[in-house]
Amino acid sequence: MVAGNILIIEDEGKFRDLLSRIIENEGFNVFKAPNAAAGLKLLGENEITVVISDVKLPDANGVDLVKKIKDGFEKVEVVVLTAFGSIKDCVKAVKNGAFDYIMKGDDNARIVPIVKSAAEKARLGTQVKALRKHIPHEYSFDYIIGNSPATIQAVAMAKQVADTDTTVLLLGETGTGKEVFAQALHKASLRRDKPFVAVNCSSFSGDLLKSELFGHVAGSFTGALKDKKGLFEEADGGTLFLDEIGEMNIELQAQLLRVLENGVFNRVGEARTTRVNTRIVAATNRKLKNEAVNGKFRLDLYYRLAVYTIPLPPLRQRSDDIQALAGHFALVFAKQFNKPVPAINPELLKCLREHKWPGNIRELRNLMERLLIINRGEDLTIASLPADFFEDTFAEQGDSFDLSDLETRYIRRALHQANGNKREAAQMLGISLSTLYRKMEEYHI
Repeated sequence: MVAGNILIIEDEGKFRDLLSRIIENEGFNVFKAPNAAAGLKLLGENEITVVISDVKLPDANGVDLVKKIKDGFEKVEVVVLTAFGSIKDCVKAVKNGAFDYIMKGDDNARIVPIVKSAAEKARLGTQVKALRKHIPHEYSFDYIIGNSPATIQAVAMAKQVADTDTTVLLLGETGTGKEVFAQALHKASLRRDKPFVAVNCSSFSGDLLKSELFGHVAGSFTGALKDKKGLFEEADGGTLFLDEIGEMNIELQAQLLRVLENGVFNRVGEARTTRVNTRIVAATNRKLKNEAVNGKFRLDLYYRLAVYTIPLPPLRQRSDDIQALAGHFALVFAKQFNKPVPAINPELLKCLREHKWPGNIRELRNLMERLLIINRGEDLTIASLPADFFEDTFAEQGDSFDLSDLETRYIRRALHQANGNKREAAQMLGISLSTLYRKMEEYHI
């Protein structure tokens, strides 16, 4: 897959071609221009991610060109090329909005990392622009991030049922995004202009949940000082999301079944029935069918809820989505904390992909928030991770006796505790620095 479109504006043909080959070897698609006019023409005709431009061009000043590009193409990142002695121009270019600068001939090792970081920043900038465009539909299907087969299948199943009134049961572990899916179903339904009301059934005792769902009349129990509408009435015409429905007691389940079948219920303390037109989306992290067979959940209610079930995959089965999710959360919290969006080091991404994520997306979100709080403008690396992250990883993989797996995890943990200092990490591991480098190369650390 192409990593992005790079435009090189450089009048020296041999250097332009060399730079192009270096960048193409990293999976990028490269456009080349010998001057500013040709570069701006290519920029207007193609979806360019990063522009690499010389400071000295035959038809333009590269410093002024940076400002022109940023004014016209806000999300495009610009990297400036300079020969020795033009550092002042580069500093001015950065002030005009350039991402970074590269010294010709001296910074060859920096070319690829800088271009990758600039491309990542541009990608995240494009993503946040798309998210802002959908602010009125914050929890639409567009908000669900991920292109893994499991995610695509879950979204496709949800879209198929969204514009019906069919009851939907979302099945998934804690933190897999069940409420986001529930809201997306509502936003894509014909009820989108009516209320979406959510309740976590595990947050209330049986009697209190009954009052919350169905409402009550004054005097029906101690503390009921006035009539109160229940959530079914609040959501009339719209959608009621019942999260953790497996926690609902058996008695209340019978009353819920009545609403699902007939659309009527009684407020607590009232003989008169109330009729509503409310769609139900329920969710659970339990195996409800097994619970029903064992008498812990009404089997008739299960079948009424499970007309259409959507399994939501745990994050450990969505490793292809972790880069997009981590980048999204980095962008969200960078904006919240008024910080620049940091690039995520490839080794850190590899570590995140290998983690088992018992807390799923919620755990990843919390981790990224923590990393952004302590970030001081540098890239996010393995050294950024909290120690308990590695303790969790060891606990998850504690039964593995594969030597290379064990060595890889010990080296990563030592590097983390040494804040990335390889000499110190080697001392902690009791090996020479050259052995550490060899092991890191062998295990792609």
